[in-house]
Amino acid sequence: MRPVIKEELEVPEGVELKLAGKTIEVSGPKGKLTRTFDFQEIDMGVEGRKIWISSNSARQRNKAAARTVVSHLQNMFKGVTDGFTYKLKVVYSHFPITIKIDDKRVIIQNFIGERAPRVAKIVGDANVETKGDEIIVKGINKENVGQTAFNIEQATYVKYRDLRTFQDGCYITERG
Repeated sequence: MRPVIKEELEVPEGVELKLAGKTIEVSGPKGKLTRTFDFQEIDMGVEGRKIWISSNSARQRNKAAARTVVSHLQNMFKGVTDGFTYKLKVVYSHFPITIKIDDKRVIIQNFIGERAPRVAKIVGDANVETKGDEIIVKGINKENVGQTAFNIEQATYVKYRDLRTFQDGCYITERG
């Protein structure tokens, strides 16, 4: 029976792809990523330098699942070749904020004059570094890099104050 949904994706040069069941391993110059796609009615296969994702059902849920797998694979290809970088800007008006990186945590001290430091978790293998009033989050997994940047931004969320006046914090300024 011919599949109703069939998506094909070209594997870029310099990228190796291994498929074992529903687990895909992508390796390239920057590193290696592994992901398991556990969609019931989605089939995957490799033919030369192409990977195909198909389904025998035309249901909207299966179309969405196939496109999701394609999008994740494109992100994996980009991650192992170029990597992902998020930049955050540290903004303060009265109390200078101090950023320290400790193992798998980012410690934000003296935020709005608070005594207790605020802590943001570094997810997965994302790398965080500071340059002056800029925080740079790098890595090959888009989800880990994005979640780490959001954790830093969320840790400096101002509560119980007028947001028009208290604009201190760490804000994502660049994604790439």
